[in-house]
Amino acid sequence: MSRATKIGEREPPTRSSRRGLTRAGEVRVPPTAVFSRASFCAAHGISEAFYFKLRDQGLGPDEMRLGTRVFITHEAAERWRRAREKASMTA
Repeated sequence: MSRATKIGEREPPTRSSRRGLTRAGEVRVPPTAVFSRASFCAAHGISEAFYFKLRDQGLGPDEMRLGTRVFITHEAAERWRRAREKASMTA
């Protein structure tokens, strides 16, 4: 019997669950309340260069500044996704 199948032990995480997906393919809620720019880009599959290009065009998500750090709340990310979806449907 392998270590992962012993009674009372958890299965090791699958490759997809380490990427932030559950076994059913649904996105898990991240453990933090906000995204950093880098984590926002990784979560949305865009490069940081493209993020800055969108932001400079006024198409980026709302940013929250705390001192010198910049964060994007999950609510701002949701609004940004909806706006991008709406813009792509009307284009």
